Amino acid sequence: MTYKGKGKSNVYDPKEGYDLYANQYDKKLDFLHSFESDILLRMFRNFRGKNVLDVGCGTGRLIRLLKDRGAIVTGADVSEQMIKITAKKFPDIKVVSSDIENLPFEDKSFDVVVAAFVIVHLGSLQQAFDEVYRVIKDGGIFILTNINQKKAPKLKTDREGEIIIKSYYHRPEDVIAALENSLFVTKTEEFVNEDGVWINQIVSAEK
Repeated sequence: MTYKGKGKSNVYDPKEGYDLYANQYDKKLDFLHSFESDILLRMFRNFRGKNVLDVGCGTGRLIRLLKDRGAIVTGADVSEQMIKITAKKFPDIKVVSSDIENLPFEDKSFDVVVAAFVIVHLGSLQQAFDEVYRVIKDGGIFILTNINQKKAPKLKTDREGEIIIKSYYHRPEDVIAALENSLFVTKTEEFVNEDGVWINQIVSAEK
């Protein structure tokens, strides 16, 4: 769904927005990595032989890191254009077009689920967390990031000029509470800070 306001950038839902932005996405990889301050790299240590779902994988920003650590990766993203790019980059992995709130996988399919830059696009967290819980094996790990973004940035596209992809702000304590409501146990919670303000909450939780 597209939301248009007079004199303002068009606001798109994530599927439409990232379809429009897909061919520009890789230009921002270093910027996106900067929000994680190598915390994700530390969390990706012991993945050899593990089945890992990268949900909201975009154009595969984290897939190479996961593969380098021995993970058997499946990529999923709501944007079909993003998935097409990922499939070309990584022809040896399975990629699917999928919403985190309705994952097309059987119960207990994955050892690990990673969701970076995903929940910022969810108005409510509970359905997504319940669905992730369903597809994770007992004892498996859910790693997610929560960007401190109260105002979505304008993104330049070839077809539509500047757009905004609809996003939501989630307080860190609400993220932890939603995980616990989905029966996850929080194992680690770390923050990336800038000028005394948190800019990213990174959580590892266990089923």
